[in-house]
Parts: sequence; C-alpha cells; structure tokens
Amino acid sequence: MGGSPTAGVGPAGASGVNGHPHGTDAPGSQVRAEVSGEGGLEPIAGWQDVLVVDAQFGVPRLAEIYDALDLDRSDLDVYAAMVDEFGASSVLDIGCGTGTLACMLARRGIAVVGVDPASASLDVARRKSGADAVRWLIGDAMTLPPLDVDLVTMTGNVAQVFVPDREWQTALAAARTALRPEGRLVVETRDPEQRAWRGWTREQTYRQVDVPGVGGVENWVELTDVALPLVSFRAHFVFVSDGAVLTSDSTLRFRDRQEVVESLVTAGFAIEDIRGAPDRPGREMVFVAAARSPASTA
Repeated sequence: MGGSPTAGVGPAGASGVNGHPHGTDAPGSQVRAEVSGEGGLEPIAGWQDVLVVDAQFGVPRLAEIYDALDLDRSDLDVYAAMVDEFGASSVLDIGCGTGTLACMLARRGIAVVGVDPASASLDVARRKSGADAVRWLIGDAMTLPPLDVDLVTMTGNVAQVFVPDREWQTALAAARTALRPEGRLVVETRDPEQRAWRGWTREQTYRQVDVPGVGGVENWVELTDVALPLVSFRAHFVFVSDGAVLTSDSTLRFRDRQEVVESLVTAGFAIEDIRGAPDRPGREMVFVAAARSPASTA
C-alpha cells in the first residue's frame, strides 16, 4: 500500500523483479540476483539466477536505506490483523524484501517463511528483531519448496511486478501449492481505474531524508513509459555525503478487478472477499482467496 510507486514495495519472486524490463535502462538501474547459502539464507533448490532485480532492492547501498525512506509501515497492520482473523499460525510472505512484515509476525509467535530474490534486501531483513525465527528463502515465488502454511501474503503491490501472465499464473499456482487445504492467499494491487501513475513525477514525489549513519538522501520518481497495462518508472537516489547518484528502473502490470479474480480462480482459489486498503481507500484492492480442494475444482 502507499502512494508513490515504491512505497511499501518489496522485491520478491515478484516485487522489484522485472524478468522482462521495459523502459530506458540506466547505469546501475538493475542487477542480477545473487544466490548465497551463507548466513541463514536458504537458496531454493532448482532456482535459476535469471531474474533481474531492481537496483533499489538488489544494490546494497540502496537496500540499506530502503526502510529509512519508507518509515511508516502502518499499512502492514491490516495483514497482522488478518493473521488473527483467519487464525493463521504459519505464513509465507512472497516478496518479503527487507522483512518488515515477516519479522513483525515472527515476534508475535507466527511461523514465517520469507522469500525474495534480492540478497541485499534479505541481508537487511536478517538483522532485524525477530529475524532469527524466520525461514529466509532466496529465490523466486515460482520455484518454492514444499510448504504447508495457513496464509500466503503478497503485500506492497508485489503482484504487479509479475508482468507476463504466464509468470503471474505460475506464481499463483506455487502459492496455491504452498497452502494447506482451505488456506488463504491475500493479494494487494492498485486499481488501474485510479491511474496512480499520474502522481509519479519529481514535483509530487521529491523528498530529502536524513538517514542515520548515511546522511541526507534525495529521492524522487518519474515516469518513463505508460503503455497500459504496463507502467514504467525510474527512482532516483542522490547521496548528499558524496554526491553519488543511483537510479532504479521498474515496470508494474496493472490488472483490473476482473482480471485478478479470473487469474485467482484459474489457479484454484475461491474469492472470499475484496477489500479496500485502509490507508488508500478506493485506490487499492486487497483480494482474500481460499485454496479450493481438488474435489471442488473439478
């Protein structure tokens, strides 16, 4: 949830990953995902390093300041509440990024698995309170290991970074397989009818933040292409301390309400509810879908 295109967006076998990038590349704007089995990161068996991770999630200098540029994560409270609402004791967070939600839930005694292809973001996540109780997987959402969780989450518009329909359906099928019978998937996405990208300009997104231990960082985003249902943009980062300028290119896929419903049903889910995002009423949709049993999908 959130107003700017990068607010609350974590990389994931999804968010922040452009397997098919669009728009104009900039030096350092995207990096190859790196696989590491050290320090508590568990590479997903069979995962191939073929994804291109957006620089803001895959470049260590940018991953380190991600949380400081997105301090207000009250948007995640609704997901913690849904864990209670559904009585979930285990959660898979697809596109966990720097681990804010995963660690929050782990501190509450929930068994959490966080998956993301960006090792730089996972390095940040693993230093947070509660991180030791999380199972961290480095890889993408399309090649998950066997799991049996009560709830799968795709927050922060992770769903929108699966640009090709084939990858989106594969990710949904993987989420379905990771759930126990009658488990639930919660997916958040922007409503294309609201045309959020109209506000993605330097004038409307510019800010300077004093990051502890780093100094001032100037940050803004600007559109690079609108070719619906795809919207591409570039995030800019200027480090005041040394004048370094880094950029990160992203492309989001805007699916309308009916498209999301149809894709979930195709993947073996039954739609239980479509809610609004409390922090962005009318602008984002939160889908709650239950995993149907094989008998009910026949």
